Amino acid sequence: MEDLVEEFIQKAGFKKDVNYFKEMYTSDMEKEFWIDLTSITNEQKTEKRFDYVIKTSNCVYWIETNFYASWGSKLNETARSYKMIAEESKSIKWFKFVWFTDWEWWISARNNLRETFDVLPTMYNINDMKNWIMKEVFK
Repeated sequence: MEDLVEEFIQKAGFKKDVNYFKEMYTSDMEKEFWIDLTSITNEQKTEKRFDYVIKTSNCVYWIETNFYASWGSKLNETARSYKMIAEESKSIKWFKFVWFTDWEWWISARNNLRETFDVLPTMYNINDMKNWIMKEVFK
């Protein structure tokens, strides 16, 4: 899934290590973009790694990607975790959390997915990427 997302990031015109970055840690983001991420790092007691980071003139976008081969508790745990991160990151200026997932197995976890979508409206699937959502989201 990471490779697919990266392909669409590049098709949207972003350049690696210029305005998009792969596997970036919160401490690196704070140094690179002068952004305070203490609300999502438990006052810098934990380190998080982002699958991708896109930097535009208006915002820094943290991107997580997931692909699931089957249904199960992992989907529910992921939805809960991302819901929490979305809530924690709302207070950070010029920072948005974006999630790309496959959706195929999410029917079994639709209630958790709906709860997450209520606080994380920037949640997209493969079809959204094919329909050029990246050009709309990352402005």
